[in-house]
Amino acid sequence: MAALRTCEQPSLSNLEMSIHVTNNVEKNDQIRGTSEDEFDYSQRAQWLRAAVLGANDGLVSVASLMMGVGAVKDDIKAMLLAGFAGLVAGACSMAIGEFVSVYTQKDIEVAQMKRERRVRESADNEEETDQRQKLPNPGQAAIASALAFSVGAVVPLLAAAFLRQHEVRLAVVVIVASLALAVFGVAGAVLGRTPTVRSSVRVLIGGWMAMAITFGLTKLISTTGL
Repeated sequence: MAALRTCEQPSLSNLEMSIHVTNNVEKNDQIRGTSEDEFDYSQRAQWLRAAVLGANDGLVSVASLMMGVGAVKDDIKAMLLAGFAGLVAGACSMAIGEFVSVYTQKDIEVAQMKRERRVRESADNEEETDQRQKLPNPGQAAIASALAFSVGAVVPLLAAAFLRQHEVRLAVVVIVASLALAVFGVAGAVLGRTPTVRSSVRVLIGGWMAMAITFGLTKLISTTGL
């Protein structure tokens, strides 16, 4: 009996140790997965917002501008020049606006860090370095916005560049712009882990409204002779 008890005690102890180790491993995996997810989303937020908004703005702005010009002029040259001017002006506007916005955000965060450092005199230098590394980058945001706007704006320009017939050119611009808007909506939803269909529909409806309003108002002003 003593020998049996002696054999049972180590086995029970080993079983408890194995259960404890398994639980620790599972907890560590959960913590690691949570921290990785939080890191991914926090790092993606800045460039994803600038890139998706820039591409959508470029596509919708230039496509709407070309539709407005196409409503009153059949000349392909006027349509392309208006689209190109919109591309350059929009890219510059997006870059400057994003730079100012993100730089203001950075100034606010730096000022908050200085206030916290004054309150906490024994602040750790390593912690302060980590906080500074997480500050937004105005130059990066500006470049991303300008490039994304240009990429979106090039789509309707390329769609209309090789079509001479006026009605076909307008229809192709609308179709290509709609497809590109759907792609941008899906890409943003996948990268941001949001509902794909809802995001795509929202982007499509907004683009259609912008193109329709620009076309209709320009046509109305041209017809009434204002």
